[in-house]
Amino acid sequence: MDFSRFADEDFDTKDWVNAAFQMPEAQTNKDAHAASLVMKLQMFIQEVNNSLEETSIQAVQNLPRVLRDIDSVRQEAALLQDQMRLVAEDIQKVERDTSLSMHTLLKIDQVKCRMQDASHALQEADNWTTLSADVEDVFKSGDIEAIASKLVAMQQSLQLLVDVPDYEERCKHLQSLKTRFEAILSPQLVAAFSSQSMDGALMYVKIFKDIDCLPSLQKYYHKCIKNQLQEQWQSIRDADPDETVADWLNNLYDVFVSTWHIQVKWCNQVFNEPLTVVCNLLQDTLATLEPSLQYCIDSAASSRPNPLTYLQELKEITDRYAKSLEGLVEAYGADQSHHTCVHQLVQTIYAPYKKYMLQYDLYEEGLLLKQLESIRFDREEVLDCIRQISDSVPKLFSYAKEASERCFTFTSGCGFPGLIKALEKYFLAYKREFNKALKKVKAQHWSKDAEEDKWLSFQQALRIIQVCGDLLVQIEVFNSTLCENLLVAANRFTPVSAEVPVELEQSFGRNSGSPFHMLDKMLLEKWESCQVLFDFVIRCRKYKGDVCVLEEARSDMQLLCEDVHRFAFNIVFSQIEKYLRDLHCLESWQADRVGGALTLDLPSFGLAPQEYITKIGQYLMTFPQHIEPFLVEDDNPALLKAMKYARLPHTEEKGGHMSHIADLWLESFATATQYHYVEAILKISELTPHSAKQLIIDIEYLMNVFDDLGLHPTEHLRSIHTLLKTSPEQFHQLSDTEPQRLVAAVSSMRGLQ
Repeated sequence: MDFSRFADEDFDTKDWVNAAFQMPEAQTNKDAHAASLVMKLQMFIQEVNNSLEETSIQAVQNLPRVLRDIDSVRQEAALLQDQMRLVAEDIQKVERDTSLSMHTLLKIDQVKCRMQDASHALQEADNWTTLSADVEDVFKSGDIEAIASKLVAMQQSLQLLVDVPDYEERCKHLQSLKTRFEAILSPQLVAAFSSQSMDGALMYVKIFKDIDCLPSLQKYYHKCIKNQLQEQWQSIRDADPDETVADWLNNLYDVFVSTWHIQVKWCNQVFNEPLTVVCNLLQDTLATLEPSLQYCIDSAASSRPNPLTYLQELKEITDRYAKSLEGLVEAYGADQSHHTCVHQLVQTIYAPYKKYMLQYDLYEEGLLLKQLESIRFDREEVLDCIRQISDSVPKLFSYAKEASERCFTFTSGCGFPGLIKALEKYFLAYKREFNKALKKVKAQHWSKDAEEDKWLSFQQALRIIQVCGDLLVQIEVFNSTLCENLLVAANRFTPVSAEVPVELEQSFGRNSGSPFHMLDKMLLEKWESCQVLFDFVIRCRKYKGDVCVLEEARSDMQLLCEDVHRFAFNIVFSQIEKYLRDLHCLESWQADRVGGALTLDLPSFGLAPQEYITKIGQYLMTFPQHIEPFLVEDDNPALLKAMKYARLPHTEEKGGHMSHIADLWLESFATATQYHYVEAILKISELTPHSAKQLIIDIEYLMNVFDDLGLHPTEHLRSIHTLLKTSPEQFHQLSDTEPQRLVAAVSSMRGLQ
């Protein structure tokens, strides 16, 4: 039976008992098994007790011996302490007795060292003279190792002759000998580097390192491999006359990737800084290609009808190479010490595109305006023209999205300010075309006078409003997409704080981070361009969804929306104005008789509303049925958006605060009707008692119409109604509570003093 589990720190009695009763022998007779377990446990306890008793007896027996040993160690420690104190006193005594002698010995040793240095310097001076005399014979022998050994000896000798008067002349002489030696080795160096001979290269590295000329050796290597790459570039251009610059770029970058793999591996065994050597090699080769990449790209782009899309294609090829290069640099394990050489290489890779970044907004604007020419509003029929306006919105934003994709592909987001400029001009040009189409619709409407034509024109205007709303919706969505894409692209810009404004000039000059994630430095030459770009980045990070980078375009669309709302309002309200135009000239205001009977005391219920007011009432009652089908909130989010940014006449707030757009239209229409009705009433010069009653009936009829529509009369209309109904005796009592302009006008009409 295993009793070892009792010693475990996490021993659980229940688990042990349960496990014991899971054994096969416990299944037949649990009581017998339990009795057996108890007996075994009792025996185990007895064994443990016996073991503890034996251990305790042994510990008690050994305790006196342990105490004796401790006392012995204490005595020995005290003795050792006394001996160490005596030694310390002896050392102090020796120091006091011999300090003067030691000081004298130190001075003698210094004199000896100086004499040895002087002797050595004299020997080296004599050695320099001997080496200088023999060096010509060694050079004539052509023995490379002997020449190298002689130069090393002269170099070591010269290091001890710094204070001689002709030190500079000796340095120049030694340098001329080294140059002469390099010229002798030049053919062998070219052969070794061209054939990638490892043994030969290592031998020459040792020689040049000994004579302190290793940079010169790296220049030979650099020049040799660079010439090979130049020849390959020429072969790429001459291989197939049908190939384009895009094909040349692909092939050249393939050669560079292959060269990277081969040369980094080779240089890793030859030079101390292989990554720096290879980066400088590729950077210099790219910068000195003949003809240059800049010339090839310029020539190809100038011959294209649409240079921007072609440049985008070339830039994508370059981006793929830069991405591959980034992976290669990371795989090598580059650190901060390699930052400069990698930065210069990446800068040279993107150098051909810098001039296009400065003019990106012009290229983009030209392409967008050319695409905009395909959006036409040239139909003569109003319905066809409105259909063209509606169909233009998807095309408009499809071209805008393509421009955004070009910006983040070709400029990697660095041309974002230029994109915004181009888009603003693009949307402004669209607005001009929209206005031309709208003028055409307006002109055709005002040429018609029938009431049915006005309702038809109003419905057409509502469709145009819906297009305006759709434009505003699409601009907001597009604006959000632009901001999101910019923040994604900004991950590869120079790091900039999003919390507070920073000194962008300092950020632009900062030499930190991966060069592959500092595309603003790679593609933008002017600090001002980076400042504008970072302003956009900071705004988008700080304000997130609340920032609008297309502010001018949105404002233009809002003005356009307000213009169309006014047009739609004027269409339907022109009929009301027509009914009210000659109100003050009606003969009924001067008539005292109806049908020849005296009517001064005729009760009010004997009068009926006049024709002009019944026409207005009927016109108002038909308004909801004409507008409701177009203004169902769930089906017309575009109309909701349009109303949010437009303010109808005679309304205090924009429509974004109304529960239903139809209510706002009806309120605007009713308020305008009452305003113009009040103004028309105030033009009446004189009212007889009968005509005053008639006007009261007309006003009450209009109030009933408003009540049926769920609206309320305005304060001015109620005031005129009150002033007309008030008797002459009580009129002056109300003059202090009602608007003075209305009081004076009604008083004059009724002839009250």
